[in-house]
Amino acid sequence: MIPVLSVAEMAAVDKAAPEPVEELIERAGSVVARAALTMLGGAYGKHVVIVAGKGNNGADGRAAARKLDERGVRTHVFEVADVPGVLPRADLVIDAAYGTGFHGEYHAPDSNGAPVLAIDIPSGVHGDTGVACEGAVRATRTVTMGSFKPGLLLADGPDHAGEVVVERIGLNVCTASAHVVEDADVREWVPRRSRIAHKWRAAVCVIGGSPGLYGAPGLAAAAAQRAGSGMVRLAIPGGTPSGPPKPIAALGADLPVRRWGKQAIEATDRCAAAVLGPGLGKSRDAMEGALDVVEGTSIPLVIDADALDTAIIRRSVIDKREGAVIITPHDAEFDRLTGHYPGVDRIWEVRDLASSTGCVVLLKGATTVVADPAGRVLLATAGDQRLATGGTGDVLSGVLASFCARGVPAFEAAAAAAYVHGKAGRLGPKDGLVADDLLALLPAALGSVFDG
Repeated sequence: MIPVLSVAEMAAVDKAAPEPVEELIERAGSVVARAALTMLGGAYGKHVVIVAGKGNNGADGRAAARKLDERGVRTHVFEVADVPGVLPRADLVIDAAYGTGFHGEYHAPDSNGAPVLAIDIPSGVHGDTGVACEGAVRATRTVTMGSFKPGLLLADGPDHAGEVVVERIGLNVCTASAHVVEDADVREWVPRRSRIAHKWRAAVCVIGGSPGLYGAPGLAAAAAQRAGSGMVRLAIPGGTPSGPPKPIAALGADLPVRRWGKQAIEATDRCAAAVLGPGLGKSRDAMEGALDVVEGTSIPLVIDADALDTAIIRRSVIDKREGAVIITPHDAEFDRLTGHYPGVDRIWEVRDLASSTGCVVLLKGATTVVADPAGRVLLATAGDQRLATGGTGDVLSGVLASFCARGVPAFEAAAAAAYVHGKAGRLGPKDGLVADDLLALLPAALGSVFDG
């Protein structure tokens, strides 16, 4: 896992460092110079322009300029107050104007076609939220010190930062309570299926569906199987005319139209985790049945889609359960639960919802944010715009339930599922990906994590 520290947390780490600030600046200058030489492909005959501000970010840039000079690179340092609107022609521009503490407006100079290397965060991008002002720097690469900053992962940040490289420079970042997920983390958390596994080990029950909405629970059930659950039971209130949606080998467990909670609880027998909500509808019968399931089961429960309702997700209900509850809202469902859409500080918003509900919360987005009630946060950055299509959230719920059924703790299961889900999307076409495509890509995504 790669640590993520807020601006205030990073400032505290800097202050606590045993080395003097001058030493840290020299270290930062060295790693920036090294990154610059990599982008340049060498030093001979190269010209680099550095835009430097008054603070430590500018000092890092000046240190990098000195080290590049020593390697034979011709450098030109512009102070922010004196920088022209269009920079002179160069092979590379280093942005050292403003760091993570930036507030206000900044209009970056035109790089005149040169690639841009930003120090810590592109100037003009807010360090905690990723919101960029209109004239913010758009970097080709960003070298950030110590840890990721939230602003590199959220909102406009990824589009402005380009490729991000984290350089520790000796800073102690072990206090971080937020981290970015990597392949190695998923390999550590999610066990491979045993050679002697049987089909009911890690079984999942999917409870959902209603007239006209049978596809959603079918996607969740198929995803659970693709993610490693050898058996899935599909429980649909009112049943379906022709059994479970195809192509899946799920066991059908048709429920009555009304007062179906008891039968749904019975359908979870022999299952190690369940999904509740896809395609369920918002009728009174649906909500009463869903609440019965939450109160009457003890296995890990993924609550998604129509079941994301304040009548169901209450602290007084969640705290009575033995098994964990994971809720997986997108922004509109977050609004339904809290009365407002997530603000610019998505990490704080998810932490707050996890604390108030007692649930693990997975907030879907370009960067998916997962938080537990204790305040820990994991971020999955593998996904992109390909997942912004109907049904992909149902697929995510199925993968998540499968990981829970395989014994992964709810917090780690949520982050691992979001990560694998994102990797599967990236294996598909950039345009035209649909949820059914995602199902077929899940095994390859899992293979790339475990065997790649």
